Amino acid sequence: MDDIRVAAVIFNSPLGEVENNLDRMESHILHARHSDVSLICFPEMAVTGYCSDERIKNVALEDADGVILRLQDLAEREKITILTGLAEKDTQGNIYASHFVFIPGKNPEKYRKIHVAPPEQTIFSPGNTIPIFKTQGFCFGIQLCYDAHFPFLSTRMAEKGVDAIFMPHASPRGTSREKFNSWMRHITARSYDNGVFVIACNQCGKNKNGLSFPGLAFVTDPSGEILAKDISGNEGILLADLKKDALDHVRDHRMRYFLPNTRRDLV
Repeated sequence: MDDIRVAAVIFNSPLGEVENNLDRMESHILHARHSDVSLICFPEMAVTGYCSDERIKNVALEDADGVILRLQDLAEREKITILTGLAEKDTQGNIYASHFVFIPGKNPEKYRKIHVAPPEQTIFSPGNTIPIFKTQGFCFGIQLCYDAHFPFLSTRMAEKGVDAIFMPHASPRGTSREKFNSWMRHITARSYDNGVFVIACNQCGKNKNGLSFPGLAFVTDPSGEILAKDISGNEGILLADLKKDALDHVRDHRMRYFLPNTRRDLV
């Protein structure tokens, strides 16, 4: 990989306020670009806001061409890769938690949440593919919220060659400190076990739909150590420089890098 500066956004996403959310996202993108950020990641469903009941059907975007065009134009104009999520409705009426990737010079791509959490399963359909994205010599995957609890998904991404995994969340309840302590149990393990950077962020504040989100973001290095964090609970941007040297420190060491020694012949 090449060195890259990334931004993880802690973001308040009122349900259904798409234009307002996009306007405020643009402000964060411009701020990040002034800080020499090459890639910015917003939380799960930052565009539409989040809920896990029937109301999401009225919010999900079936024809998101206007939103997609606006974000792709912004990525092209500012020369920045944008990762952001929305509730997406397909032509058959299935609803997905989707995270779009806007890379300058490329067509928009997306990841659909694979592991739909139990409270979401009557509303959302699961994705079935593990796409990998590349920009500026940097290879990454995306997992959404509940996805992060399944170790094999991170391992599969690592086997596909990712340098980093972005983990945008829409995870309500608790304080930012409590959520941080919860994430520390499993997210750092995904980083350490697979020798990858992990960038995690959450929505924050009340979403005008009865949910309140503890705002936080953090970045781990490929050793599973915290590289940067913000657990203030407030909307804002966390910056981190992902360095090739940190990746090489793990992957060039025969004891620190576990992935090549994984036994795949067991039954």
